[in-house]
Amino acid sequence: MFIDTHAHIYLKDFDDDLDLMLENSQNQGISHIFMPNIDLSTVEQMNVLQNRYPFCHSMIGLHPCHAQENTRGDIKSIEKILSDAPDLYAGIGETGIDFYWDRNFDEAQVFAFEAQIDMAIHSQKPIIIHSRDSLDTTIGIIKKHQKGNLTGIFHCFNGTLSQGNEIIDLGFYLGIGGVITYKNAGVDKVVSELPLTSMVLETDAPYLSPVPYRGKRNECSYLIHTAEKLSELKNVTLEIISLITSRNAKDIFKNSFNQ
Repeated sequence: MFIDTHAHIYLKDFDDDLDLMLENSQNQGISHIFMPNIDLSTVEQMNVLQNRYPFCHSMIGLHPCHAQENTRGDIKSIEKILSDAPDLYAGIGETGIDFYWDRNFDEAQVFAFEAQIDMAIHSQKPIIIHSRDSLDTTIGIIKKHQKGNLTGIFHCFNGTLSQGNEIIDLGFYLGIGGVITYKNAGVDKVVSELPLTSMVLETDAPYLSPVPYRGKRNECSYLIHTAEKLSELKNVTLEIISLITSRNAKDIFKNSFNQ
């Protein structure tokens, strides 16, 4: 059995075949799917999906690419959503910093990230971190706030060995997805030198499909290709990959498994 710790399956990309996609994922041994939120517009459909499929778990947060003009108002709304139904959400995110798409809202992104760190601390929930072109910045912010009561995942880890070890030393896990199957990305070489005991699997569906589906819509059943590549990199059986990464995910999202 495998756990997909990061999938946006509530998006319109899955409107035509959601039931079939989820059936395929279960046939491939995906037992749980964790859904990070994007912004206020995606909360309702995410929660509808969670109510329909109990093995799909909602999280609440504001994606850094959506931290723009009305960030303070959006954060207040998200705080209220969490306060009104704390047990509905498995974690906080997806949050973090994105220096790839637009540098006009750097200050808003940092504000939103730190506000969501506070939410994670006060709610005792894990935080899911987006760090595109900003890994040192996000590590530094977590380091500033880490007092032993923060945990979570650095989603789509693609950093250096040194950065990976910094993340692990902070008590966080590395989200390993389809990028490790990309021939020239270089992530595979770094991941091969980091401990499996600090890794979880993710798809980021509908994005970042692994080989042999690169360039096509990603879906949760494709997690098996990432798991197989990780098995090859770590020179262990697929069963070991399943056991350790699932144990790690259960450690992060323990409240979702204790219900």
